[in-house]
Amino acid sequence: MSRIRRKGKVVPGHPRLSVVRQCKLLGLSRSSVYYRPIGESNRNLDLMRQIDEQFLETPWYGSRLMCRHLRREGHAVGRKRIRRLMRKMGLAAIYQKPNTSAPHPEHRIYPYLLKGMEITEPNKVWCADITYIPMRRGFLYLVVVMDWYSRKVLSWRLSNSLDADFCVEALQEALARFPKPEIFNTDQGCQFTSMEFAETLTKAGVRISMDGRGRWRDNIMVERLWRSLKYECIYLNAYEGGLETRRGIGFWVELYNRRRPHSSLDDRTPFEAYWRLPRQGYRYKAA
Repeated sequence: MSRIRRKGKVVPGHPRLSVVRQCKLLGLSRSSVYYRPIGESNRNLDLMRQIDEQFLETPWYGSRLMCRHLRREGHAVGRKRIRRLMRKMGLAAIYQKPNTSAPHPEHRIYPYLLKGMEITEPNKVWCADITYIPMRRGFLYLVVVMDWYSRKVLSWRLSNSLDADFCVEALQEALARFPKPEIFNTDQGCQFTSMEFAETLTKAGVRISMDGRGRWRDNIMVERLWRSLKYECIYLNAYEGGLETRRGIGFWVELYNRRRPHSSLDDRTPFEAYWRLPRQGYRYKAA
């Protein structure tokens, strides 16, 4: 019973508690358990793709300006539709709090620990963020765990919902494969303030830091990652479904980690900077 209350969701096939009993314990209606959301129309999926592309160019566009932009492009759309789609995508103007970063009212918010800190070595600080990934037949959400100093992508996961589970899985993989960081920094999104995510970091002995309001600039290297990923991988290939998207992103992340030099890293790649290697040539071999 305690496990159900802690997770806050119904567990199908529970050996002792029926679905009806679980719904009563959680204060949920049975209809919400069996509800299956209807996918977006092709028209809305096309609009979401265009919204995503424009938002990379003008991240200060809220629903009002985005609606005006789409009308100028010949789309007969209303602000209510654009606002709903942007919320579903987790997009909002930079001076507002993005929907993917909306904190849960019952989740703990941790203080920001990076003020004035100089990060000059790997595994000092890790960070994580979520973005929207359009496909020809739907969309997914992508989370990455990144080393702050080297910009190396340590792990990533795709999901068709904004539940915390895929973020926890990405975090667990990064902690299993690499030396743990001293601090883990995120925004105040409900995925990162969830009990499961915080407990994973606490058990590993990692200090938790969260961006405060107005600290969106601290996430600039992840925003650059999203921009490069979408222009060089997602938009060029227009993947049909999840399996193809997963393979494409995996291929691109490998190229990014091992072959993309950064001027801030003395023209080293994230792989070289993370492992403290000098600049070197690397020939990619497809798996």
